[in-house]
Amino acid sequence: MNNGRVPDETALPPDVAARLKRDADGLVAAVIQQHDTGEVLMLGWMNDEALHRTLTEGRVTFWSRSRGEYWRKGDTSGHVQHVRSVAIDCDGDALLVRVDQVGAACHTGERTCFFTDIPAVVA
Repeated sequence: MNNGRVPDETALPPDVAARLKRDADGLVAAVIQQHDTGEVLMLGWMNDEALHRTLTEGRVTFWSRSRGEYWRKGDTSGHVQHVRSVAIDCDGDALLVRVDQVGAACHTGERTCFFTDIPAVVA
C-alpha cells in the first residue's frame, strides 16, 4: 500500500489515469496498429496494470477477459508486439497502440484479426 510518501512504481501517471474512462470491469479497449503501414491488427483490453506494463516494458500486455489473467502478446506464440507509441482518444475510452508486429497478430495465424469482410448494403 502506498502511504503517500513513496511513489508507487506500478501506477500509471496520474494525468493518464485520470483521463481513462474504463468500463464496469475497469477495462479500456486497445486498438493495435502496425506503426509503419497503419494496418489495424487487433483489438484487446487493458486495465491500468496492463497499460502500465505496456508502457514500461515495451511489449503489449492485455487483460484476458476469458481467462481472467494478464497475457503479454507473443510469450507463447513468438508473435511479439514491440510498442512504438501509445495514444489515448479524445473521450478517454480507447487506446491506440502502434507496434512493430513480429509474425501474425491473430490467434488464427492471420496477419490481422480483421480478415473477414462484411458486404455493405447501401439503401
